[in-house]
Amino acid sequence: MRRLPVYLLIDTSGSMKGEPIESVKVGLEAMIASLRQDPFALESVNISIITFDSSVNQLLPLTELENLQLPEIVTPDSGPTHLGAALELLCKVVDKEVRLSTPDRKGDWMPLLFIMTDGKPSDIQLYNQMIPEVKKRHFASVIACAAGMHARTEPLKLLTDQVYSLDTVDSSTFKQFFKWVSDSIGVGNRSIGAADELILPPPPAEVNVVI
Repeated sequence: MRRLPVYLLIDTSGSMKGEPIESVKVGLEAMIASLRQDPFALESVNISIITFDSSVNQLLPLTELENLQLPEIVTPDSGPTHLGAALELLCKVVDKEVRLSTPDRKGDWMPLLFIMTDGKPSDIQLYNQMIPEVKKRHFASVIACAAGMHARTEPLKLLTDQVYSLDTVDSSTFKQFFKWVSDSIGVGNRSIGAADELILPPPPAEVNVVI
């Protein structure tokens, strides 16, 4: 069975401590539960979670839904947002984990990338350097979410034209966001390879399109 790799990059910098990160956990649990109700997703979706603050960690290597257990996500009391380093690690793990097609075997579907941050990259020089590297990996879709009033959308728009914003970072809003993510993954699971462009479902009212 061909896999659909899905990479989630989640901001765990100091400003996410408390209610914001707890809300993210609630949203992730709802997303996984929703995907497990989808037989197509259950067969092919594999998820990886990378967190970024002053350090960057792949908390969950690419794992099939059936065996997935959400890792413990923690935030430091304070610290920067090293999104550039997160993209650097992302490229390394994609190169290692995503199976390419060979003459004897079909590879994975083109991967999906979801990024969620409540600030801006602290390592902006590395971030800018990694943008072309991410684009070389041919993600079927890169979706970036700027969460909260202090999130900057301008750097995200350099990486992708699919940038969305959340005005608040409470559990209800994040739950709606991750429900939309799960819907988007379900669409990708059916259409990747059939079309050049992945057409996402319309976002809920809580998720604002950044033009």
